[in-house]
Amino acid sequence: MEVYHALGIQAVLGIFSHLLFIAITFYALQAFRLDQLFKKGKTVQIQLIYILLSIAIGSTVSNFVLDFSKWSQQLPYIFP
Repeated sequence: MEVYHALGIQAVLGIFSHLLFIAITFYALQAFRLDQLFKKGKTVQIQLIYILLSIAIGSTVSNFVLDFSKWSQQLPYIFP
């Protein structure tokens, strides 16, 4: 039963981490003027690019943070 609890906690942390970093990335991307790269009147496509870039970058950063956390917890196993 304890294993299931630990897996559940990892799942919640993973979901929260991904959502947090996607939101942070979306906020950070607002500083760029990507609308200058697109044709005028293409607001839906510009918003879609912001969302897709936020998901791609935010998920990558979240995976890095989660992996780094997991690896740092495994460091004590080097010195048995």
